[in-house]
Amino acid sequence: MAGSDEELTLLGVVGSPFLHRVQIALKLKGIEYKYIEDDLNNKSDLLLKYNPVYKMIPVLIHNQNPISESLVIVEYIDDTWKHNPILPSDPYQRALARFWAKFIDDKCVAPAWKSAFIVDEKEKEKAVEELFEALGYLEKELKGKFFGGDEIGFVDIAGVFIPIVQEIAGLQLFSSEKFPRLYKWSQDFHNHPLVNQVLPPKDQLFAYFKARAQSLAAKRKN
Repeated sequence: MAGSDEELTLLGVVGSPFLHRVQIALKLKGIEYKYIEDDLNNKSDLLLKYNPVYKMIPVLIHNQNPISESLVIVEYIDDTWKHNPILPSDPYQRALARFWAKFIDDKCVAPAWKSAFIVDEKEKEKAVEELFEALGYLEKELKGKFFGGDEIGFVDIAGVFIPIVQEIAGLQLFSSEKFPRLYKWSQDFHNHPLVNQVLPPKDQLFAYFKARAQSLAAKRKN
């Protein structure tokens, strides 16, 4: 638990998978914190003060020291509070976990988003192909119940985007036939009691994604 003399504040927007990565890590550690909801269409002075470079959520503020970028925050949490480790202790396994977490951000996030929400059929088809190629690598890498073994770890937290999009897209981005290990992982992870305590209802998740999709579409027109 965070000490009573520590100040811990999290800035975010409900429905954002990047926020929920951090919330899962904090829940895993049993750390209490103050949550402040922001508005990405009307960003608060607090957000602009503590993340002037990217001006994006999530931002974790620990004793007035801000940390931004979701995976950086998760690592910071794991380094600061040692109990219930998120990253492996072995240096090589830690490096592998960081590699696959970055792979998810680089190769899965954008095509998953486009596969679910983009209107243009050619762009959607290309995005699905890119996503399936990336998921194929993850399917081979997944050896146990979770990427972290029997318990949720760093790669699982990084991958929260995948079951969320699968849940709200209204279609199956991937099936148990094509990716049996990954499909079972997505079900186990999304339904894990700890994750369930963090993720908001489906309608709130959908509202966030719809708002972000509309915002990106508006920027393309300008």
